[in-house]
Amino acid sequence: MTQDVEMKDNQTPSQSVVSAPTSTLQNLKEIVALIDTGSYTKEVRRIARAVRLTVGLRRQLTGSVISSFLDFALVPGSEAHTRLSSFVPKSDEHDMEVDTASSTSQAPPPKHLPAELEIYCYFIVLLFLIDQKKYSEAKACSSASIARLKNVNRRTVDVIASKLYFYYSLSYELTNDLAEIRSTLLALHHSATLRHDELGQETLLNLLLRNYLHYNLYDQAEKLRSKAPRFEAHSNQQFCRYLFYLGKIRTIQLEYTDAKESLLQAARKAPVASLGFRIQCNKWAIIVRLLLGEIPERSIFTQKGMEKPLKPYFELTNAVRIGDLELFGNVQEKFAETFAKDRTHNLIVRLRHNVIRTGLRNISISYSRISLQDVAQKLRLNSANPVADAESIVAKAIRDGAIDATIDHKNGCMVSKETGDIYSTNEPQTAFNSRIAFCLNMHNEAVKALRFPPNTHKEKESDEKRREKKQQEEELAKYMAEEDDDDF
Repeated sequence: MTQDVEMKDNQTPSQSVVSAPTSTLQNLKEIVALIDTGSYTKEVRRIARAVRLTVGLRRQLTGSVISSFLDFALVPGSEAHTRLSSFVPKSDEHDMEVDTASSTSQAPPPKHLPAELEIYCYFIVLLFLIDQKKYSEAKACSSASIARLKNVNRRTVDVIASKLYFYYSLSYELTNDLAEIRSTLLALHHSATLRHDELGQETLLNLLLRNYLHYNLYDQAEKLRSKAPRFEAHSNQQFCRYLFYLGKIRTIQLEYTDAKESLLQAARKAPVASLGFRIQCNKWAIIVRLLLGEIPERSIFTQKGMEKPLKPYFELTNAVRIGDLELFGNVQEKFAETFAKDRTHNLIVRLRHNVIRTGLRNISISYSRISLQDVAQKLRLNSANPVADAESIVAKAIRDGAIDATIDHKNGCMVSKETGDIYSTNEPQTAFNSRIAFCLNMHNEAVKALRFPPNTHKEKESDEKRREKKQQEEELAKYMAEEDDDDF
């Protein structure tokens, strides 16, 4: 009896281990059936659903599951099967026996292999290799998938192709070889435009912009963006990326107002799960607002999960708000590595003038009359002739309208004028106008984002279609967070 008990106890862990890959493999086989149906009926929504379901299974993929799936989905000994199997590591004999036994109990795949299924096999192997951090194999697999995609021109493949484009670029970026694929991406974008592959156009345009910005080629990125077909925003993730890259380009080109609008819109439209992307958007938006003379709200720095990443920018904002040039220099030196890593160091250098102007504005409000020597001392100007520098700074601020004052050259003083009623000026009107324009723009974008299935006014949905639609909506809501997190 004791032996029987021991045998049962020993078998329990193995059974739990066996069940996990078996259920994952079964889910993948159901996805194959979904892709086959979508390919036959030419329904893109079924292919998109298959991709969403795959993202949900991504963390459960193992070498044995991938190998068994390839044996099931592809014809053993075929070119695609041989190529993809070479990228998957060989698993233990025990796992292989379990997967083989489960695969034999299922019906074989259709004799006619759809192109969508073959491209999907490339996609799932590429996902597995990147998750396993086998970037060299991922590069080879992604290159093979792109070569295969060039010979396929079907709209049902576009959804999977857009994912392959993204991971193709990611695999080369992770190995610091992003410049090698620039010409390939340009050729793919050209082909996608000729084929009217709108999702592929948006994905490839963003990948090209990222490629150029990675090497600080902002002029080339702007030329490509201005001459590319209009961005129609078929994917929320791609539209967020496009707004972020556009904001970076506008910032470098000193178009701060447009840059601020693009960056804030990208941060607002980004899903909650994409924390890293929203942090990057907020970093650039904070600097752009500081360059515009605005002070970001404290709530931006206290958002959940952003306190630590935005701490250097919080201290930088505090230095600009106070107008303390010495504190600004200390913050710039303290977080020099962080700013260099974020590629915002050159923008922060531009903020020195804003710090001086803010300090000068505070002095102008506090003193009705102050000597230029005291101005130079309060601004902490460390130069050979601080009084002359202070005089030139005050004169430029008066000319730009930053302060309302005059310079008494005879006595070497700055004389501030009395502060009038702000409501007698045009500032309130300007503030209300900007807020109204923001609300109208948001309303227009919401109207444009509305989507309706075709021919809904002509056809009445049956109960079966209504149930299927409800099931798809539930699956979409379930996997949306994981999909967004992976994409960003």
